[in-house]
Amino acid sequence: MAVTYQIAAVGDWESVMGFRALGLDTYPAASPEEARKEVKRLAKTDCAVIYLTEKLAKEMPDIISRYKDETRPAIILIPGREGSLGIGKDSIQRAIERAVGADIL
Repeated sequence: MAVTYQIAAVGDWESVMGFRALGLDTYPAASPEEARKEVKRLAKTDCAVIYLTEKLAKEMPDIISRYKDETRPAIILIPGREGSLGIGKDSIQRAIERAVGADIL
């Protein structure tokens, strides 16, 4: 029997509710503490990808680094309703540099 994995979005209500229309599970979090608890809980389930708003991720570098090299869940930083802080792009660029050995972006 095949395992079905979950994709989730964690962030402020306005930023994550649009993901519900795409079929993702959404978890509004009003504070970094709430988001931290939710990410830890989701990591213990069959959640393969967690989209996390940059604003919350900025306040929880311990969580980001904890799961950075794990196979699952992949934590992908996304801009919130305020716009991009550039953290997500920097994170992806560093991951590509580690994988490829050079800055190809």
